[in-house]
Amino acid sequence: MREILIDSDFSVDDTTLKINNIMSKWSIHFLDINGPNWIIFDYDMNIKYVFLFQVDFDDIETRIKLEDLKLNVIHHIESLKDETTYRDNLINSVFLD
Repeated sequence: MREILIDSDFSVDDTTLKINNIMSKWSIHFLDINGPNWIIFDYDMNIKYVFLFQVDFDDIETRIKLEDLKLNVIHHIESLKDETTYRDNLINSVFLD
């Protein structure tokens, strides 16, 4: 498993490219977007990558960037036309307290 730390001044385009490149690999199956933790699994549901967003969820600009990133990645996953899928729980009340 590889952990990738992302801070609040991340580039949406660069981070989209990183995640999309990983999601395009034949062995990758599932992206679990759960607040600041974006976990990528293979077909055996082994964790391959974890993107840890060390950001302030109360900051509206950061939340907009995260939403843009999420939409970019989901669009890419849906364009793959294979069994790769995702679960979206980006904005969870637990992370907004």
